[in-house]
Amino acid sequence: MSSQSVKPSPSLPVLQPKDFASDQEIRWCPRCGDYSILAQMKKVLPTLGIPREKFVFVSGIGCSSRFPYYMNTYGFHSIHGRAPAIATGIKLSRPDLQVWVITGDGDALSIGGNHLMHALRRNIDLKIILFNNQIYGLTKGQYSPTSPLGQKTKSTPYGSVDSPVTPLCVALGSEATFVARSVDVDIKHLTYVLERAAHHKGAAFVEIYQDCNVFNSGAFLYASDRDVKSDHIIYAEHGKPLIFGKDGKKGVRLNNMRPEIVELGKGINVDDLLFHDEKAPDPALAFLLARMRQPEYPEPMGVLRAIEKPTYDQAVNAQIDNAIAKGGEGDLDALFNSGDTWVVE
Repeated sequence: MSSQSVKPSPSLPVLQPKDFASDQEIRWCPRCGDYSILAQMKKVLPTLGIPREKFVFVSGIGCSSRFPYYMNTYGFHSIHGRAPAIATGIKLSRPDLQVWVITGDGDALSIGGNHLMHALRRNIDLKIILFNNQIYGLTKGQYSPTSPLGQKTKSTPYGSVDSPVTPLCVALGSEATFVARSVDVDIKHLTYVLERAAHHKGAAFVEIYQDCNVFNSGAFLYASDRDVKSDHIIYAEHGKPLIFGKDGKKGVRLNNMRPEIVELGKGINVDDLLFHDEKAPDPALAFLLARMRQPEYPEPMGVLRAIEKPTYDQAVNAQIDNAIAKGGEGDLDALFNSGDTWVVE
């Protein structure tokens, strides 16, 4: 086993998005946000300079988990919530591959919460893309871990009484080294975020607001509708002030360690605002942004955290290399027959 990571090859033939399209019929509901996410993924992969056979897509269970069928790469449609565990095994045994995990809010944050947390805290070199539509779509409209309080669904006819999970906070609390958010139909921004995740060395976590137009339509209109989104979301850019609004006159500043919405030009200038720092070693600022939610605050989009840290797969392979260097390749037959053995006649 080698501890070398995937590196683009300058001698590879130039690939196009169509080269990553499989021959399978895409079976999502009409106007599902998954189509846009799939399209942007196909745009990003050819830019990485990596051959198709070096990509693996691993999914769990749910609408999003059909993704591997639609990519002309290697893929693994696994079991509910266990995609991070299976992807971990792939990455450890084949560190030369770039491994993507495709999951949903139900798959990753309910039965899969344990596996997601450990993949992130270990900083395994995986790209984990979470489609968040705040509903169980494939099982026909039950509430999910991200459904808001009071949401009426088939399993909560009187309204949900569960406090919803904030995926970005789960990722940050698990010490993920790359944490980002985008929206399914924000094509340019989503492409940018996926590119950043692809190039990150370590556990990259991306939450994508995704519209389930059948069971939870319009849940993220405030973040996707061109007429209103400028007042309801804020694009976090490294080294730049947090400014939003149609005319760019609104901003966010800190007041007693709490974010406060202010208007520029009324005794307040740009230097008074909070400046984003995605490279801060302490995730406190990223947590503050992740907890900004509608309707009180505009919700952040973009890369909240991007730091460098040793990866789990590198450490494991380094241990193996050291063990081989000290003790040789080893003899499996001798190991099986060592210690206390006996023969049954």
